[in-house]
Amino acid sequence: MNVRRRLIPAAAAASLGLGALTACSSDSAATGNTEKFDVVASFYPMAFLAEQIGGDHANVTSLTEPGQEPHDLEISTQQRAQLEEADAALFLKGLQPAVDEAVSQTGIETKIDAASLTHLEDHGGAGHSHEGEEGHSEEEEHGRDPHVWLDPVKYAEIAQGVGKAFEKADPDHAADYKKNTAALVKKLGGLNSDFENGLKDSKSKVFFTNHAAFGYLAERYGLTQEAISGVDPESEPSAARVKELQQEAKADGVTTVFYETLVSDRTAKTLARDANLKTDVLDPLEGITDKSRGDDYFQVMEANLKALQSALGTK
Repeated sequence: MNVRRRLIPAAAAASLGLGALTACSSDSAATGNTEKFDVVASFYPMAFLAEQIGGDHANVTSLTEPGQEPHDLEISTQQRAQLEEADAALFLKGLQPAVDEAVSQTGIETKIDAASLTHLEDHGGAGHSHEGEEGHSEEEEHGRDPHVWLDPVKYAEIAQGVGKAFEKADPDHAADYKKNTAALVKKLGGLNSDFENGLKDSKSKVFFTNHAAFGYLAERYGLTQEAISGVDPESEPSAARVKELQQEAKADGVTTVFYETLVSDRTAKTLARDANLKTDVLDPLEGITDKSRGDDYFQVMEANLKALQSALGTK
């Protein structure tokens, strides 16, 4: 499902009064959605939740363009204005510092931080800190792995929290938000079952990826994610790291090095060539593009499942 983008948020036009509506009457998106619940989402997984839960009542825009690397997002003046005038902002604190800062500085009434709706963990390579659970330093907080949407169970927890926030912010349509949330949570439950059943008999439990994004998915389904270069998917692995991974591939029956659609496959192909392994795509679902193996979250996750099954030897 594509996220529609508008230059002028509906709530902004509504708040400016009838004169503003007349002035932008040529913009059908703005004039046609002035009565809707206007949600600005930080990037695709948040926009998808907002669209699924908001249904016909919500007008959803994303701050991150399709194909744009979300971690590197900078917020424009126009986007700050869009946030200021929206009815709600839905974001994942810790993933996009520029969004966190922009949301904190706006007077928007409904700020929904997805990270507060489930438990974030430190998966080592996915963050910048390896401190224990006891400390709560700022450094440790930045070490939390934000990629929770790749675990359907955690994504469902977030969906339930978002649904409740929508109900509170727009009570006139609360019943529909509740119904839409329940339908989405049920579908995510089905996806979880697909992964559980599809991966339980795999010959290998270890997979290589160039981006440490799949810690939650690996933990949920009893797998081990081995990131080639840690946090930065663009960096080349050292000769020592390549040798280490070659040895691990032999020991654990690893056949495939995964890369993703939004970054270069150079690192994965370097290791694959040196270790005589195959390469394939495992999509972290930070955005949907024409290179994605599917048009929405569920289609791409099912493609990820098939890729893992093939690599881990379940079929």
